[in-house]
Amino acid sequence: MLSIFNISSTGINFYKNSLDAIAHNVANVNTVRTMDESAVRRQQVVGTAYTSSAPSMVGTGGAVGGGVSFKMVESATAVGVVTYDPDNLLANEDGYVRRPDIDLTTEMADMIIAQRGYQANLAVVQRATEAYQAALQLGR
Repeated sequence: MLSIFNISSTGINFYKNSLDAIAHNVANVNTVRTMDESAVRRQQVVGTAYTSSAPSMVGTGGAVGGGVSFKMVESATAVGVVTYDPDNLLANEDGYVRRPDIDLTTEMADMIIAQRGYQANLAVVQRATEAYQAALQLGR
C-alpha cells in the first residue's frame, strides 16, 4: 500500500543527490590547480532500477516498492584540461595550470533534468497523500 511512497522517496533522494553533485561541479568549473595537483573531478550520480536482488547502495528504498538505487561517482581522470596561462599565480615555470574538465552547458542541462525529476517525484508523493486522505474520508 505504501510502496508508492518508497518508490518516490528513492527518486527524490536520487535527484537531490544529483543536484548536489551538479552544484559541486558548477562551483568548481573555474578552479585552477598547479600542475603538481590533480584537477577537480566532475561528480555524477549514477542510478539503476532497484530490485530485491540488486546490491545495496545509497538511497535504496528496500525490497518493497522498488525505486532507484544510486551511487556518487567521480570522473576517472584527474588530468583535467592543461591550459597555458603564464600570468596565473599557480602556473609552473612553463606557464601551465590544470583546470577541471567540466562543461557548464552539460551541467545546466543536467540541472534542469534533475529539477524536473525531483519535482515529478514530489508531485507523486503529494498526489498519493491526497488520494489516501480522500480514502480515509470515505471510511468515516
